[in-house]
Amino acid sequence: FDILRKLLIPVIVLVIGVKMILKGIMGNKGTEILKTMRENGEEIKMAFAAFSGQNINFDHEVFKGAELTAVFGGIKCDLRNARIERDVVITASNVFGGIDILLPEDVNVKVNSNALFGGTDAKKHQNLMDNRYTVYVNSTCIFGGVDVK
Repeated sequence: FDILRKLLIPVIVLVIGVKMILKGIMGNKGTEILKTMRENGEEIKMAFAAFSGQNINFDHEVFKGAELTAVFGGIKCDLRNARIERDVVITASNVFGGIDILLPEDVNVKVNSNALFGGTDAKKHQNLMDNRYTVYVNSTCIFGGVDVK
């Protein structure tokens, strides 16, 4: 029993790590969209905040996708007035930080999240059958969070 007790925490950490790796390898529709965009040479907007904050606004721009990274900082990504003409992907990664994503009402949201002492919340956004496009949010949170509104 003493050996089992000493191995419990490393086994838990190993299981969590394998789960995160397999989730990334197996992929989902969001990772397929990103792969296709990179193969076609399409532009993916990038934002990085370290020990600071960033406000990104896509007013009246055609939004194709974004990679958001916050380390001990925060990012606010406003897509409420963006033109979304197809399914898009937002990759959000944060360590001890926070990311807020503001979406228009006429899109659906699907979240794929890997979190360690953090999480992703998309409860405030409602998916409707009438919405034509979907925003896929792939998030990795370590002691931080992503809030989709």
